Amino acid sequence: MYQNFEVKITPLTRTRQIRIYLPNKYEEDVTRRYQVLYMHDGQNLYKDEDAGYGRSWRIGDYLDQNELDLIVVGIDCNEGLMRLDECCPWKSNEMTEVFSAGRQSIGGEGKEYIEFIVHELKPMIDEKYRTLQDETSMAGISMGGLISTYAVCVYPHVFKRAASISSAYWFNQKEIEELIQVSDLSKVERFYLDIGTKENTESINDLTYINSNRRIYHLLKEKVQDCRFEIVEGAVHNELAWIERVPQIFGFLYK
Repeated sequence: MYQNFEVKITPLTRTRQIRIYLPNKYEEDVTRRYQVLYMHDGQNLYKDEDAGYGRSWRIGDYLDQNELDLIVVGIDCNEGLMRLDECCPWKSNEMTEVFSAGRQSIGGEGKEYIEFIVHELKPMIDEKYRTLQDETSMAGISMGGLISTYAVCVYPHVFKRAASISSAYWFNQKEIEELIQVSDLSKVERFYLDIGTKENTESINDLTYINSNRRIYHLLKEKVQDCRFEIVEGAVHNELAWIERVPQIFGFLYK
């Protein structure tokens, strides 16, 4: 079952579509409460007709078929380079070739975006739906993986499980490594990371992605209770590759 509504991101003074997946049994047993997973790029999660590139992750179908009882909160992304602004916690000068003429950097709105999720969206979801408020996770791909890792570091008591898929850590490599090193992640139960061997995008080559993610994994595995890192042979940077990894991602987070 799906529900959609629009919210205001107060710190950034803009609105956004929220897409909710509810388990099939949600309305049958009104006493049961559920874990919640927050995911970025919400338009790409459930239905092909909503997806930006015509192919969704079909996460709702997977959860239904496997009877995995979980509430998923999908947050639509912003358009174009503004998506990168929201997903980068710090300003970055990477990939200057995609900047418009008036830009000197990209990113820097990630802090406000995560504050919106923690202080505005999560309380709204916890009030509106029957959630287990202390069992909350976050997942994202590419830049969504970067901002999910940031969120876990800043709010480890909130996001106790996370998945970071094909993450573009290189946008803020130095800053995210330094943040992980000073963060107390002892309350984080599980953290999943992966990267494909053919994930070159724009001017960024495969090895940059792999080495960037490997460095983050080596930092996280010393701090997180259960940390898993997969290098996926032949996987590229697109929805078709990510769909294939849905079972192992959810299997690890909620086994």
